[in-house]
Amino acid sequence: MPYKEKPTEKLFYKIGEVADMFEVNVSLIRFWEKEFEILKPKKNKKGNRMFTKKDVDNLTIIYHLVKERGFTLEGAKMKLKENKSDTINNIEIVNHLKDIRGFLVKLREEL
Repeated sequence: MPYKEKPTEKLFYKIGEVADMFEVNVSLIRFWEKEFEILKPKKNKKGNRMFTKKDVDNLTIIYHLVKERGFTLEGAKMKLKENKSDTINNIEIVNHLKDIRGFLVKLREEL
């Protein structure tokens, strides 16, 4: 059986990489870091922010609430305090539905 390399997942992401993941400005990531308590990126000796996978997951939740669902910052903070797991489930459902839609669109184009 041939050897298959696992895709490597980084331990830390630079702020520019995180901003590119969400297609937003670096300044917005910094702003959200100040506004939301759940974002706690590590800082190296130079003071550069280094985001972990958990930070990226939390940013995904914040992005979903603020950009996709149109919550205000205060509304997003309250939603995270009240029922974070419900929000995570909603994000997973939305992503799954987007995948299904993409598959169906591709299937329609092939027919």
